[in-house]
Amino acid sequence: MHPIPTHNLGFPRIGADRELKRALEAYWRGDLSREALEDTGRTLRRRHWQQQADAGLSWIPTGDFAWYDQVLTLSATLGNVPLRHRAEALAENNEPAARSECGCSEPIDTPEAPEGPCRQVDLDTLFRMARGRAPSGTASSACEMTKWFDTNYHYLVPEFHPDQTFELSYRQIIDETREAVALGHRVKPVILGPLSYLWLGKEKADFDRLSLLDALLPAYQQLLDALAEAGAEWVQIDEPILVLDLPLAWQQAFEPSYHRLQSRAVKVLLATYFGALGENLSTAVQLPVAGLHIDAVRAPEQLLSVVDRLPVHKVLSVGAIDGRNIWRTDLQTARETLADVAERLGDRLWLAPSCSLLHVPVDLGREQTLDPELKSWLAFALQKVDEVVALAQLLAPAPAPSALAALKASDQSVRSRRESQRVHNPAVQERLRAISPTDSQRHSPFAKRIAQQQALLQLPEFPTTTIGSFPQTDDIRQARRAYKQGQMSEVAYRNRMRQAIADAIVRQEQLGLDVLVHGEAERNDMVEYFGEQLDGYAFTRFGWVQSYGSRCVKPPIIYGDVARPHAMTTQWARYAQSLSRKPVKGMLTGPITMLFWSFVRNDQPRSVTARQIALALRDEVNDLEACGIQIIQIDEPALREGLPLKRKEWGEYLDWAVEAFRLSASGVSDETQIHTHMCYSEFNDIIDAIAALDADVITIETSRSQGELLDAFEQFAYPNDIGPGVYDIHSPNVPPVEAMVNLMEQAARRLPKERLWVNPDCGLKTRGWAETEAALANMVRAARRLRERSRESA
Repeated sequence: MHPIPTHNLGFPRIGADRELKRALEAYWRGDLSREALEDTGRTLRRRHWQQQADAGLSWIPTGDFAWYDQVLTLSATLGNVPLRHRAEALAENNEPAARSECGCSEPIDTPEAPEGPCRQVDLDTLFRMARGRAPSGTASSACEMTKWFDTNYHYLVPEFHPDQTFELSYRQIIDETREAVALGHRVKPVILGPLSYLWLGKEKADFDRLSLLDALLPAYQQLLDALAEAGAEWVQIDEPILVLDLPLAWQQAFEPSYHRLQSRAVKVLLATYFGALGENLSTAVQLPVAGLHIDAVRAPEQLLSVVDRLPVHKVLSVGAIDGRNIWRTDLQTARETLADVAERLGDRLWLAPSCSLLHVPVDLGREQTLDPELKSWLAFALQKVDEVVALAQLLAPAPAPSALAALKASDQSVRSRRESQRVHNPAVQERLRAISPTDSQRHSPFAKRIAQQQALLQLPEFPTTTIGSFPQTDDIRQARRAYKQGQMSEVAYRNRMRQAIADAIVRQEQLGLDVLVHGEAERNDMVEYFGEQLDGYAFTRFGWVQSYGSRCVKPPIIYGDVARPHAMTTQWARYAQSLSRKPVKGMLTGPITMLFWSFVRNDQPRSVTARQIALALRDEVNDLEACGIQIIQIDEPALREGLPLKRKEWGEYLDWAVEAFRLSASGVSDETQIHTHMCYSEFNDIIDAIAALDADVITIETSRSQGELLDAFEQFAYPNDIGPGVYDIHSPNVPPVEAMVNLMEQAARRLPKERLWVNPDCGLKTRGWAETEAALANMVRAARRLRERSRESA
């Protein structure tokens, strides 16, 4: 039996110390040169390639490195750059012709030709598309950003126009492949497939974006030819939409598309992940490609069906190691599962993680302070690469000693976790059993509650507020770091946080906001902060993963039953409210977001863990009300993210997700106003479930998607109050007053104006104070203008 080939679908790009994040932000500030930024990227790529090669992988991925997002990189590669960003490139260069990244010296397309490919594409073009601004140049609206399937990673949404053309216009993927080959690596470039690329984008006019497929495929042929010339033997083409419920036209488009791509100089491994092929199984196995990758972690039930249907000349790559979570693989179980498959397929079997390792931290080995027992249960990206190689060796007739040692360690880990006393809490389990249906119901319907709340709060028409967080200055971060490291006393730390809270209250009072927030200076992260104070959670020092661009998060680990041993936010909320006569919101992260933005235990249903978290948060909500907080916001940006990819599974998920939110929120009186917040996901198709949350006020992202979410209210009579976000906080641009007024007037044509709030798209933690105050000042002016126009029309 030949050794089983091993490979990886993608590696984390940010670096073990978030080197890419730091370099990007320095470049955007103007503190780092383009050359130094590119050198950081080169260093990270070479390190990651070598680490994977040293682990023993047969094929090393290229094309998985991105300066901001891999979908954005592909848009640039295909010349799909929005007109507004091309015009800015022309203005900045101020030249009739310029040499592009692909080496051509043709004239740059003029703004009057939006359908043509953009030949002048460089690094700053990507940043203008992603952020609305590069280090220099004028501001423009950024591309829309939304969640990558059911993950917390965000991608930049491609924009499509009728009669659009595509052409190879940016060579990053090609150049990095050539770079890896020159270093002696056996590479497998990774690109998003043409059908998935079109599916994940949006039309900017009234037409069917699938009609662009014929124009798109020649650019893919150019790209495959260029990758072959760069030294690639195999190319991994990701088509994750094959695990979705596809319309017939999209399903039928796969076969002719891949027939057009098959006569290339490279072999194609078609990769699917995040679920089962289901009704797309026949389509996937019959495509004219050399190999197929499936996710056998999220959908183990599909393995034997795929093996039975796979043509005899094709490779099957089995994703047997979980690329989405951090639990160590049970190698003995995986070995037993794959033994028959290995026997049947022989050298046509490849092994890999289930999906790209982008979604997990880089290296568990750096976690020197993590509890040893808990650490023995975990595996990060480098350890998962080792697991892939070890599993392949364990399937050999005579496994290597290193593989047998890995098997022994895996067995010990499985046994330790199963028998550990820290995992189960009888009191939590007893409380779950005592839940009744009335626990997730408010005392009165919304119409009665809102009247009582308005009588108490006395808010104006179009009330203004923010989402919760304010800029986390270097001073605040340094104080928090010094306190954690024992270099600042608890008294000094609390005083410093109180100063920051007082400063935030004063600024909001001066701006004229109607409902205030305390600013969250004491919080490192909206999930981590709460997890640190809950039983059943654990934390790493270096477990960073990329959320978008330079934004990295360090997800907590839910390893056991969740309980709240003490109040978490009341002291800060009580202090903030004491500083103002205006209402100050209590700020919490909701149970579904606490669940999905953590690495979740996989030994019980997620619905059970969600209810445990909900009960812990219910206690905090009740304590906030008891200490005089009249408005409590329970953020749920992950509600849509948790939605199963198969529509037939939506109902079950939404039932328990909505129940968990309501369980956390329903213990208060009618006079206490419950808010929630959601952002950067496609919410239109679950608007009825959002209404079922029965939050008194929901704030939701609309500006970056240019008001698209408001379309949902054409057909759905949303029953409660809503604040459509009026400006994009992920861009440094200060929004003009009239733009915000226009967006709110769009909303007022769909919803009663007396139920509308005015607020940003999201929290302001990542922004600076200067731009934040300028933007909020304009937002308050916009609200006042709306009130004036409302009075004039009355």
